[in-house]
Amino acid sequence: VQLQASGGGLVQAGGSLRLSCAVAGRTVGSYITAWFRQTPAKEREFVAGIVRTGVRKDYADSVKGRFTISRANAENTVNLQMNNLLAEDSAIYYCASTARPYGRIPSTSTTYDYWGQGTQVTVSS
Repeated sequence: VQLQASGGGLVQAGGSLRLSCAVAGRTVGSYITAWFRQTPAKEREFVAGIVRTGVRKDYADSVKGRFTISRANAENTVNLQMNNLLAEDSAIYYCASTARPYGRIPSTSTTYDYWGQGTQVTVSS
């Protein structure tokens, strides 16, 4: 499974960005796909996750109500719509996936087997 993240950039506080994660290869390996983010000062943290069917989603408390995760299985992509961005949302964002059918969407980075390269999101205040 190969993951390719895109869509990062520079935006002012209050603005929006849409990240995309293209999933290639054996899509069975992407039963759960999630977004994480990392800054030099923090460990990699869970942002949002979604199961392949799209019926279950989960979000970090810090992004609830502002970020929306979705997937377009026909295009094998998982998107993260980020609205009302804050300066503290600045980070490198990574998409990740696992083939294991966990009952809950894991928020621990070590749970995920496949990772894409990061995409930089910078929010200016």
